[in-house]
Amino acid sequence: MSDDRNNGSTAATGYGGTWTPRRRMLAALDRNGVPDRLPATTHHVMPYFLKKYMGGIPYRKFFDIMGLDAYTWATPHVPDPSKGEFSDPLQGDPGFLESRRVSTNSWRVHEEVLPKQDYHTVRYTFVTPKGNLSMVTQTNDHTTWCSEKLIKNKTDVDLIDEFCPAPKCDVAAVNRVAADFGERGLVRGHIACFDVFGQPGCWQDAACLYGIDKLIYECYDDPDWVHKFLRILQRRKLVYANSLRGAKYDLVELGGGDASSTVISPKIFDKFVAPYDTEIIKACHANGVRVVYHTCGGMMPMLEHILTMQPDAMETFTPPGMGGDVDLAAAKRIIRGRACMIGGFDQQQFFANSTPDETRAEVRRCFQAAGSGGGFILSPSDHFFDARVELLQAFADEATKCTYC
Repeated sequence: MSDDRNNGSTAATGYGGTWTPRRRMLAALDRNGVPDRLPATTHHVMPYFLKKYMGGIPYRKFFDIMGLDAYTWATPHVPDPSKGEFSDPLQGDPGFLESRRVSTNSWRVHEEVLPKQDYHTVRYTFVTPKGNLSMVTQTNDHTTWCSEKLIKNKTDVDLIDEFCPAPKCDVAAVNRVAADFGERGLVRGHIACFDVFGQPGCWQDAACLYGIDKLIYECYDDPDWVHKFLRILQRRKLVYANSLRGAKYDLVELGGGDASSTVISPKIFDKFVAPYDTEIIKACHANGVRVVYHTCGGMMPMLEHILTMQPDAMETFTPPGMGGDVDLAAAKRIIRGRACMIGGFDQQQFFANSTPDETRAEVRRCFQAAGSGGGFILSPSDHFFDARVELLQAFADEATKCTYC
């Protein structure tokens, strides 16, 4: 991928000069480059953790204090006035990883806080000329979930197809973030999710809107409807992917946990996931943007299937202790440098329930299993909420000692 953020970026064997966090991770992402040492980062830094354990410090300051290779996330959307689109005037300030919603006169979102609930509960009503759709979300200190799905009847998808606008990337806003972040690390984003509650992948978005159990049943009972639903969601995501040209993203995320082998079979993946997400990856590549395919959960039976989509990187390589199935050394042998590996670390055990020496030993074990020849970024296998700061420091410090030269 071309990359004008990296002034003087060198070839695979010549990432010489000063190794910055960004250069280090780009060397791993580019697969044929070997960094100076093991890159180490974390997928997200959850607001709950920052508030409870680090005094509410800013997201970026966490990486500076810990000495980790940093990510910053930017997901700005922009409306297309020529299509009658405008930024949703009813939306408050976007929250963690949220984007500014795009509305039209035929697609408006109304929010209603529902009182007397155990959790903060909001009903979202999507108003269209031919009927309304609604979903309910609930939120606690850790996360948000959908307690009432949007799609209640199969014909509901027709309203999405006819009226739901497709956001575009606000390229100028992304580039301002990239210029400000510089060489501190990677600028990441994700393919546009459905409004309010969704995920980057087509299948995963459908699962959020309809329910994963029901969606799996329909793969057998009414596969034509599932394909119709996925095509509707894919068209929206392709508009976003094709708007990425010129955006100085280092990495854009696609996928989600509902396509892991702990949820669906490789057969369902090949029929209902890969055909749709492959086209999005191709569109991202055509517009100069790398893609990481995110699969939190089981991955081992899916590795070759994910690789056929040709992402630049794969994550999260969740170990058995975190509910996954990944053997890092075996995964490294299967992947053979065809994609960068990101993740692999058991944050539940080694960020909260171990000694610093045990955490250091696990960093070293991961490096020995997957670090050979580069192409590996060590990271927790997705989010963490409760962690001991001294264990995070041990994680970061030991990574600096895992050197390639």
